Amino acid sequence: MPRSHINPPEIFDSLQYGFSQAVVTDGQRRIDVSGQVGWDRDEHLVGTDLATQVDKAAENLRVVMEAAGASLADVTTLRIYVVEAAAGDLSPITAMLQRHFPRETPPATTWLVVSALADDGLLVELEATAVVD
Repeated sequence: MPRSHINPPEIFDSLQYGFSQAVVTDGQRRIDVSGQVGWDRDEHLVGTDLATQVDKAAENLRVVMEAAGASLADVTTLRIYVVEAAAGDLSPITAMLQRHFPRETPPATTWLVVSALADDGLLVELEATAVVD
């Protein structure tokens, strides 16, 4: 599927953090994925730290993408919601982005700090849009 990743040299180097400044697509099918969190299939929280939860959320996102006939490489936009209590060290999010998304062509990404998520104990939520042929 034709896509361009826009990272102008006049803007800071976002690739080092695992995301592109913009992604332009000409694909035919759009997939909007609900926010994924650090829950297992029984809605049990997988851990109490940001690194564990964001990795599980990324894994859940991968599973949903594959069920929709796509992959994490097809994600064009990723919104990351982090609760205030976990926002002191966001390096686990950078690490997750670098592990789970293509280094040369990562999605456009927005990170938001919020007061809370839908359930106590949740520290992070990943919401995505993908475009595939």
